[in-house]
Parts: sequence; structure tokens; C-alpha cells
Amino acid sequence: MSALTVLAPPGDQFRAPTPDELFNLGPIAGIAWLTKPVLLAILSSILVIGFCWAAFAKPKLVPRGVQNVAEYGYMFVRDQVARPFLGKDADRWMGLLVSVFFLVLVWNIMGVIPFIQFPVASHIAFPFVLAISIYILKIYLGVKHQGGIGYFKNMMFPPGLPKPIYLLLAPIEFLSNMIIAPFTHAVRLFANMFAGHMLLAFFSMVGFWFLIEKLTLPGSTIGILGVVMTVILTGFEMFIQFLQAFLFAMLAAMYIGGALHAEH
Repeated sequence: MSALTVLAPPGDQFRAPTPDELFNLGPIAGIAWLTKPVLLAILSSILVIGFCWAAFAKPKLVPRGVQNVAEYGYMFVRDQVARPFLGKDADRWMGLLVSVFFLVLVWNIMGVIPFIQFPVASHIAFPFVLAISIYILKIYLGVKHQGGIGYFKNMMFPPGLPKPIYLLLAPIEFLSNMIIAPFTHAVRLFANMFAGHMLLAFFSMVGFWFLIEKLTLPGSTIGILGVVMTVILTGFEMFIQFLQAFLFAMLAAMYIGGALHAEH
């Protein structure tokens, strides 16, 4: 008995469930655009704004509580994300990078919060819009600091190579920088969160089905295994959630750094 079978009515167990049936993504209160991912994205933004406001609105010389946690997060982003790619420009871009890191982290953590259990980034629209926004900023900064011709020349024609190589390299560099880079920036986050969410949903439904809906002696072993796997995967998923937030912010810093400094 698969997890998807549990979601289907008894007479319709071979029909593939819709996304709304899997994740309850339908409109809320009859408002077409107000779906669960949109509501969680709005809630995530409010939480990040509230967290930063509580931490830094009236900072104390000796940090405590929320300010202490926020400063650890700030220093992590500064030392592990901003400075390696932005150097002396790191402090200038800390507001953006800290916001991106904490927003994506909260998006992801929504997947393991009881009764919410949906990572916002597992809906492709959200990481895609965030990645495209960062990439538009990258192009703007590149043109501003290197000039329109200079930016695309540095992108497509790296110096120091034999000229015939550019016939092959230039279109590859253009495709890689203009299409593949923003696509992979979004899809890496989406795919990890979607896959993790599906695994947690599967094993939790296995535990629920065999321990509550169809409790039998042989089935209880499978049910217990489902619960144990859910607990183990939840811990692993929390690590992946943090890692993906870090990688997303790190790539944002790398793109901004490459736009500011052609040699990068």
C-alpha cells in the first residue's frame, strides 16, 4: 500500500492525486491567489522582519536573547558568505545577504513545523522569483561598474585564451551565465526542498496508515519503521534546510561579486 493510495477514495485508488490533494494548495477563503504557499511566504517575511526588528531596533552593547541569535547569524553570513566573495564591499551588501539567508531559511523550516509542514521553497515560483531578482541585480551592477560592452565582453571572452577558442567558448559562456546560472540557482533550492518534503510526507503517511488506520501485528512493524524514518529524516532535512539557505545566499554573493569586479 503506497502513500498515494491513502490519499485516494476507495473506488479511485489508481488515479494520480493532484497537487492540491497532496499539499492542500487550493485557494484560502475563496481568494484565488491566496494559497497555502502564498500565505506561508507572507508569514515568513513578517517573521524575518519582526526578528530583525526585535534584534536591531534598539541594540545593546552586550547582546542578549534575540539580538544575540541575530548577531551570530549576521557574523556567519558576513564571514562565510559575504567576505569570501565581496571582500571590501561585503559590509555594503550585508543587508541584502542577511535578508536572503534568513528568508530562505524560514521558508525551508516551514517544512518541519507541525500543522504547517510545507517548505515554501518547494513551490518553484518562490525560489525562481528570488533567483531572477538577484540575477537582474547582477546584470545591473555589471553594466554599471564595467559598462555594457565591457560587462558582456568580460563574461563571454575571458582574457588569455587563443582566439579560435572563443568561437566555441563565447556561446557556452553566454548560455551558462545568462540562462543556466539563474535556472540552477532556483532549481537547486526547489529540488532539495521538494524531494525532502516528499520523503517526509511518504514515511509519515506510512506510519499513520499502519499504526492508526490499519493497525495489525505485521503492519505495526512497518508503521514503527515509518515513524522512525520520519524522525531521522526530519533531523537530516533540518540540516539540508540550513545548507540550502547558506548555498543560496553564497551564490547571490558570488554573482554580485562577479558583477562588481570583472576579475572575479
